[in-house]
Amino acid sequence: MSTRMRFDGWILGTGTTSGTRVVLGHWQRSPLGAFSDVMVQRPDGHRLLLAPSAEVAEFVGATYSFDEVRLVDVVVDRSDPRSWTLTAGPLHLQVTVGRRPVLGLLLRAVPAPLARRPAWVGLLDAPARLLTGLRTKGSAGGGRTEWYGVQDLHALASVTASWDGDPLGALAPVRPPVTFGFGSVPPDPSVVRVTTTVQVP
Repeated sequence: MSTRMRFDGWILGTGTTSGTRVVLGHWQRSPLGAFSDVMVQRPDGHRLLLAPSAEVAEFVGATYSFDEVRLVDVVVDRSDPRSWTLTAGPLHLQVTVGRRPVLGLLLRAVPAPLARRPAWVGLLDAPARLLTGLRTKGSAGGGRTEWYGVQDLHALASVTASWDGDPLGALAPVRPPVTFGFGSVPPDPSVVRVTTTVQVP
């Protein structure tokens, strides 16, 4: 017997010129309620989860791999649709959202109910790996399986970030790829509209 849990929201991924890479999950609807969490990988490879509650930390920590987990307030401000502001413990991030590239237009053309279905997402995994090097389906921690049903994509135009007040540098590609799970976010800094389905044994 297994259970499928659906998380509906956005994933924002960016690198910085300091080498720190940030992945923000901003979930409006989920079995854990509405929440945001942040995965950070430092230049030396150290992987850190910034989680808003013990429940979120337990679930995300069992699905992905981290060297450190911290419980902190994670606050996301999207009052301006072209700007994201994140405060999560030592991390402060301000992002300007740019244009929708061709891939974003193609993703938008797929009806949302179809784009969210695991069966459809699974069919896209092989061509996505071939064309972009990214995964849409894979094995997560604890015997879990994940499907990423992406429905839209915008490039990021700029990033201002700091850690404990120290600047992390400007916008940069997500290189090397992050290693929290079976796949990384796109190398080009972006924010995607996504429905993530996690099958828990």
